[in-house]
Amino acid sequence: MRRREFITLLSGSAAAIWSLGARAEQQATPMIGFLRPTGAADTGHLVAAVRQGLRESGYPSDKVTIESRWADGQLERLPKLAAELVALQVTAIVGSLEAALALQAATTSIAIVFVTGADPVAAGLVSSLSRPGGNITGVSFFDQYHRGEFF
Repeated sequence: MRRREFITLLSGSAAAIWSLGARAEQQATPMIGFLRPTGAADTGHLVAAVRQGLRESGYPSDKVTIESRWADGQLERLPKLAAELVALQVTAIVGSLEAALALQAATTSIAIVFVTGADPVAAGLVSSLSRPGGNITGVSFFDQYHRGEFF
């Protein structure tokens, strides 16, 4: 899958969930959460890719706020960071498998979009790939060459 297709897929997923997650009390500027187990220096380019994908999908960056949280390699920080994003009442949250697991424990109402190279069913994140259920959806890239985190 090419980078542009990946970004469009990710942004399309976030945009689709965004419309499903519309609330009666709309924020002036919609906010998307971004949660990663790594540091900003390692994967900050992914936030830029999400912004680019949103622009390509018709959501200019001045119309969307992205609120990022980074665990800096300390996985035990993910639940607290997930709670921070939930408290901000973001519309949707994008993250890796580890981030999505922390988010799953923190909210059942905010849309969670994950991207992983692992099996989200085996990890207990979703009930099946075809029908993930609840407030969680995403993309899994799992093949013989990519075994582990992709995003």
